[in-house]
Amino acid sequence: MGSCLSGESRSPHPSSPTTPSFGVKKRRNSKRRTSRSSSFNTHREDHLHRIPGRMFLNGSSEVASLFTQQGKKGTNQDAMIVWENFGSRSDTIFCGVFDGHGPFGHMVAKRVRDSLPLKLSANWEVNTKGSNDVLREITLSEETSFNSEDSQALLDLEISKNPEKLQVLKDSFLKAFKVMDRELRMYANIDCFCSGTTAVTLIKQGQDLIIGNIGDSRAILCTKDKNNSHVAVQLTVDLKPNLPAEAERIRKCRGRVFALHDEPDVTRVWLPNNDSPGLAMARAFGDFCLKDFGLISVPDIFYRRLTEDDQFVVLASDGIWDVLTNKEVVDIVASAESRSGAARAVVESAVRAWRYKYPTSKVDDCAVVCLFLTPHSNNISTASTLDHVDKNEPILKPSGTVRTSDGVPGDDDLADDNVDEEDPATVNGDGGIDWSALEGVSRVNTLLNLPRFEPNESEKQTPEQKKTN
Repeated sequence: MGSCLSGESRSPHPSSPTTPSFGVKKRRNSKRRTSRSSSFNTHREDHLHRIPGRMFLNGSSEVASLFTQQGKKGTNQDAMIVWENFGSRSDTIFCGVFDGHGPFGHMVAKRVRDSLPLKLSANWEVNTKGSNDVLREITLSEETSFNSEDSQALLDLEISKNPEKLQVLKDSFLKAFKVMDRELRMYANIDCFCSGTTAVTLIKQGQDLIIGNIGDSRAILCTKDKNNSHVAVQLTVDLKPNLPAEAERIRKCRGRVFALHDEPDVTRVWLPNNDSPGLAMARAFGDFCLKDFGLISVPDIFYRRLTEDDQFVVLASDGIWDVLTNKEVVDIVASAESRSGAARAVVESAVRAWRYKYPTSKVDDCAVVCLFLTPHSNNISTASTLDHVDKNEPILKPSGTVRTSDGVPGDDDLADDNVDEEDPATVNGDGGIDWSALEGVSRVNTLLNLPRFEPNESEKQTPEQKKTN
């Protein structure tokens, strides 16, 4: 987590030496734009916070539970949202988890959380043009992914009935993600050059589920098998640079892909001639220092037709998946004392797993959204109080995406609930950020300095050697 290049190299519009006044004029205009933009954004956020059925803090409703907790690396950079009656449709729900990284990652994650659903809803409205059942009309392309033979068979049946359709919502996802990333590049209040965020988002309309995903956050489904046992189904792919297709795309764009010597299991993305930023994912919003070198913000789109055996969906940041398996998370949610406390139960289990497996590591930020697919007559709805859960969950093997640090955490590793929109302790009086996330980092998505590494043979040449070849 951290900036990767100096401020001089990141200026998108350097002033011309022949027109010195142009640079001054641009800065003055930029200040006025920033002021208006800040006023507009404050008004918009106040409006968003008043929308019924839209939740972004720790709490629960009749159909969802969400919880986030700050780790030990600094500001909580995770954000989440559940939006019922999404797009003014009574049978539609939007959910999302966003895991920020870099010095302004927390701001990027919250901006995407607030803006992306609006863009998705607007594009959906434009593309449907009055259609009342969009998800049944989506046509699949080669990018669409499936996770079970039953889902594939059901979708083939739908396509055979609607050979030209079911593309509408997929196009809405693709367009919304594209516009969101473009807006971040132009946004005056947030420096996204070496900061960004993941996004795992879903729309559930009736029995149809569609997911758009970039980065290494994850969505899973709990369903029941013939023996009535809970089975975990992973709905998304962790889009990391170690995937062959992702690595090939990055290398074709002159980006470098390799792991450091002291963390061989964590593949990272590097600039062609600079030992930075070392991003641990292949797709993300922001991170514009890498957008010309293979990093993209195009989401993977996944579709599933839900059945009566499907119980709930869990979206979570990698602070969960680094220490808990899909099956563990399913079992924790299924055995929670109440639905309202399910997301918190997962987070608390992950924190204990971090402390047990990596006693010299700093716990990562965690965010979880649980969306329940079946009615529950005894469910308790609350926006603040969550039930405590059994703390004897099993512990499995690590995921290999963590690093150790010096300091052993104490009993305060189970941090207090972090529900504030902005942490005033991390913002100084000059508008800067007192960034402490790199101090004793146990797992980072970007690196400032490069420790010893072992790149491929073709990547071992220095820039001077490459010029002579």
